[in-house]
Amino acid sequence: MTEDLERRVVELETRVAFQEQTLSELSDALAELRADAARTTGLLRRALEELKLHRGELMADPADEPPPPHY
Repeated sequence: MTEDLERRVVELETRVAFQEQTLSELSDALAELRADAARTTGLLRRALEELKLHRGELMADPADEPPPPHY
């Protein structure tokens, strides 16, 4: 009976240690993903701001365009 109980305790301790390691790895991965998302969000915001600043330069005035050939 004592050997069986000891075996079960060791098995439970092993499982808990494995779960703690897995949780730590998941926590590290989540932190890395959050940092990546923050960097990506910053890059996207800057790109949108630059696009807004240069919108007038990128889009030609329709009045300056020649009429299509079918006119």
